[in-house]
Amino acid sequence: MIDGEDQRTPNTERVFLGLGSNEGDRHQFLEDAIRLLGTHDEVSVVQQSTVLETAPVSHIKQGDYLNQVIEIKTALEPESLLDVCLSTEAALGRVRQERWGPRTIDIDILFYGQRIIEIEGLRVPHPEVHKRSFMLIPLAEIAPEYQHPVFQSTIKAMMQLL
Repeated sequence: MIDGEDQRTPNTERVFLGLGSNEGDRHQFLEDAIRLLGTHDEVSVVQQSTVLETAPVSHIKQGDYLNQVIEIKTALEPESLLDVCLSTEAALGRVRQERWGPRTIDIDILFYGQRIIEIEGLRVPHPEVHKRSFMLIPLAEIAPEYQHPVFQSTIKAMMQLL
């Protein structure tokens, strides 16, 4: 479900999630991830980018990815949102065997409002977001004026540096 405005939870944060899939029915895994995330009581999917096909960023031989970025509103704290993302991945058959290996679905927290988070297992903003076109292109589509909290630069400006 995609809502223009979140009516369920006050004090929500604007959060951007990066989704990727390169195994099985890639389109279906992206759709299922968005649907599952949107069924959580404290997550409202606001908008989603178009899907982008990209080559893997890895030394491991694997198929191309479908990537997408979604914007959500949530009152969940970052650690709880990470748990929701990980349980969504697990529900869709994600098995973590090899770093940067193929996967049915990958859900990364790219930005959580303007917060800078560095805790075990979670770094936000995503440490590679400014270097990866498969994150920046979909972000620029749905939030070109969003400002990176560390670099103090808009997504649109960071695109020009690729």
